[in-house]
Amino acid sequence: MGSRSRSRRSRRRAVTVHRRGKRAARPTARKTAPRRKAAREPAAFKSPGVVVSTEWLAANLANPRVRVVDGTWHMPQLQRDARREFEEAHVPGAVFFDIDEIADRTTALPHMLPTPAEFSRHMSALGLSSNDFIVVYDTRGVVSAARVWWTFRAFGHDRVAVLDGGLKKWRAENRPLATGAATPAARRFRAKLRPALVRGIEQMRRNIETRREQVLDARSRGRFYGTEPEPRQGLRPGHIPGSFNLPYDMLYGPDGTLLPPEGLKEAFREAGLDSRKPVATTCGSGVTASILALGLHLIGHKKVAVYDGSWTEWGGRADTPVEL
Repeated sequence: MGSRSRSRRSRRRAVTVHRRGKRAARPTARKTAPRRKAAREPAAFKSPGVVVSTEWLAANLANPRVRVVDGTWHMPQLQRDARREFEEAHVPGAVFFDIDEIADRTTALPHMLPTPAEFSRHMSALGLSSNDFIVVYDTRGVVSAARVWWTFRAFGHDRVAVLDGGLKKWRAENRPLATGAATPAARRFRAKLRPALVRGIEQMRRNIETRREQVLDARSRGRFYGTEPEPRQGLRPGHIPGSFNLPYDMLYGPDGTLLPPEGLKEAFREAGLDSRKPVATTCGSGVTASILALGLHLIGHKKVAVYDGSWTEWGGRADTPVEL
């Protein structure tokens, strides 16, 4: 009996020792290479809004995410060469956006929107990409710059703003200027048409019956009522039936800067516009209509389109109704 119990105790000790030995033989953890610190991402670019000041542009001119575009355009009868003026003086780093060249070349109508593919090709050649924040200016303030702003938005690029006061204000403040032609390196720009921002002649015809959209004309009162001649030959006097009139130059001051929001609201209110209804803007050829679109956008009116052909198309046809 005694020898049997001693034998059991020795077996237990052996098992215990064996288990302890197993624990002691546990493999050590593998050494891993120290983790590399992730590269710090550049700070996100905060969009300053639809209109930027000369102070903002001067402070951000060296920012690689900001691109500057000169969108100056003149009426043909003025016989001014906007491209030559650009080469004589422009904001440093700017490229020239030729409204008449970057257009549908298959129609006799002036500076109609090109196809998305054509617009993409032109923007890529100007060294612009779909990721850029684009600031547009012109020599007068916000006139043709607004057309370029609207064009970018019509092709799906919302990262675009207008320089308040344009080159006129920039020069008055003695800010730096550059000369010569721009020679940008080509980049990749992708355009996609946004039909909600554009109106064609058939849509405008239907709207006379439905009155779903308010039509707002940016031409002078004399041209709107047919008491002064159109600058382009062969156009009838008057306006699209049922439209309202707000001359584009009532939206900015003598220095070319836009009115403050309350001033813009008052101007649209006095023109008879209902802020609850959508708007289609028009003018002579789709340029100054874009100023009205810009002003409406600034006061929060999002349902705004531009009639691209405007009076050059409507007033140049014999089959469109006209009101005096």
